[in-house]
Amino acid sequence: MKQPGLDGRHRNLDGEIRRKNSNTKVGTLREEYGEDFAKGRRSDMHLGTLLEQEGADSLSELLKRKP
Repeated sequence: MKQPGLDGRHRNLDGEIRRKNSNTKVGTLREEYGEDFAKGRRSDMHLGTLLEQEGADSLSELLKRKP
């Protein structure tokens, strides 16, 4: 059974917080992080592509960069 974690995420049985999949679409992430998330990017762009273009290793890293 998964336990609630940070920001609505869940922890796996080993206690690790589940990460967003690289195939998560920017449009889906905008629902959680606001319409300004990845402004100027298509809503059907995958998170993995966005991270690669931005030179970020994770969604957390990308979010920390943006004001």
